[in-house]
Amino acid sequence: MSAADTKGLWYEYRRTRDEKLRDRLILTYAPLVKYVAGRLGSGLPAHVEEGDLVSYGLLGLIGAIERYDPDRDVKFETYAIARIKGQIIDELRAMDWVPRSVRSRARDIERAIAELEAKVGRAPTDEEISGKLGISTDELEESLSEIARSSIAALDELWTVSGSGGDQVSLIDTIEDESAPDPEHTLSRTEQREAIADAIARLPEREKLVVTLYYYEELTLREIGEVLGVTESRVSQLHTKAILRLKAHIASHGAPAAL
Repeated sequence: MSAADTKGLWYEYRRTRDEKLRDRLILTYAPLVKYVAGRLGSGLPAHVEEGDLVSYGLLGLIGAIERYDPDRDVKFETYAIARIKGQIIDELRAMDWVPRSVRSRARDIERAIAELEAKVGRAPTDEEISGKLGISTDELEESLSEIARSSIAALDELWTVSGSGGDQVSLIDTIEDESAPDPEHTLSRTEQREAIADAIARLPEREKLVVTLYYYEELTLREIGEVLGVTESRVSQLHTKAILRLKAHIASHGAPAAL
C-alpha cells in the first residue's frame, strides 16, 4: 500500500470508524507488533512465549489505531510502538512473573548506587557497590545476571521527574532522533528529557555505549558483545547495571514509576 493510500485509509477510518477499515489498518501495521515482541522477548526468560507477547502487543496496536490522530505531528509508527510496548509490559507485570527476591535485590543495588553517588559525586565502581552491599564483586555480577534475566526493556518504562507536575517520559525518548520534531516545541517535557539525559551522560563509558547501541542503533546484545569484545552475558550485566544506575539517579531527583 502506498503512503497516499495509507493516508487516505486513515482519514476514511477517522471519519467513519468502520471496523473493516480498522482491520485493514491492523493488517498494515501488524509487523510492528512482531518487531516489538521480538525485541522485548530477546531479554525475557525462555518460558515467556513470543506468541503471547504478540497477542498482548496486538491489543496495544488496536488501541493505538483507535486513538491516533493523523493530523498530529507524530508518525503513527512512533506512536504505535510506544503503545505496543506499554501493553506488553503491562500484561507481563500483571502476571507478576519476576520473583520477589529478584525485585528486592534490584532495589538494594539501586539504593546502594544512589547513596554512593550522593557521597562520592560520581558513578560508583563495582567494588564500591559490592562493598556497600557487603558482598563480593562476583556475587554482584551474579545478581546482575539474575536481574537481567528477569528484566523487561527497562528504558521503555515511564519515569517521573521532580518539578514536572507528575508528567512522565520514557528514557528512550531522551536519545536524540534528528528526524523527530524539535523538542523545544514540547516545553512541558523539556525538563524531564534534560534530567534523564544528564543521568545517561553520567554513566561509565562502557555502560553508556551499551545503552546507545541497544536503544538507538538497535543492535542485539550479542552484536554489542562483538563490538565490545565481551560475552553476551557480560553485555547483559552492563545493561542491567546501567539501568539500575539510571533509576538510582532519577530517584534522587524525582520518583520513577513503579516497576
